[in-house]
Amino acid sequence: MAVVTISREYGSAGSAVAREAAALLGYHLVDKAVIGRILAGYGLIDFEKAYEAESGIWSAFDTRQRTIISMLERVTLAVARQGRSILLGRGCFVALAGMPGALNVRLRAPIGWRVSRILEEGSVGDQAAAEAAVHEGDKVRSSFISLVYGLRWDSMEKFDLVMDTSKIGISRAAAWIAEAARSLPEAQPPATPPDAVLDEAVAAELGR
Repeated sequence: MAVVTISREYGSAGSAVAREAAALLGYHLVDKAVIGRILAGYGLIDFEKAYEAESGIWSAFDTRQRTIISMLERVTLAVARQGRSILLGRGCFVALAGMPGALNVRLRAPIGWRVSRILEEGSVGDQAAAEAAVHEGDKVRSSFISLVYGLRWDSMEKFDLVMDTSKIGISRAAAWIAEAARSLPEAQPPATPPDAVLDEAVAAELGR
């Protein structure tokens, strides 16, 4: 019952890799939409807006932001207690650092490849907009990790598996993640007290 976290550079096909890996493993994919639904039950309906906000919002660290960060970490730990899940989101690798049975993955790719992929998806209209989206997406992720956890977002030392999706490809990256997850010992629950109410909410969301 391993748990996988995936951190990714903007436009590096992280969502596609996570979906394929989850399908190969028979794991639940826990992304910001799933986390958002769980947190909405606690009144944090602005989670996704804050999560995708420009980097400066985290520098304020007001009470609301602290609450969101605390609940994000609690949900991450609750998912880990359930096991058999892939967590796609920033900071999850920090919350589960050192947990036996947790596989922390980082996906990256050259900027040019990421820009081309975004253009192919049709989410932006031109090259300049795609380049701006990549730089802003990376900036938001980097700022969050730096301000919340005091870590360098571009450091690879916290990850067990680092892959360049431009070279490896989506399907092979997913297959490698699945193979690595299967080789792990059974996950041990995080060294934190159970959170009965939240554990129940997570189990209900994951259909367990």
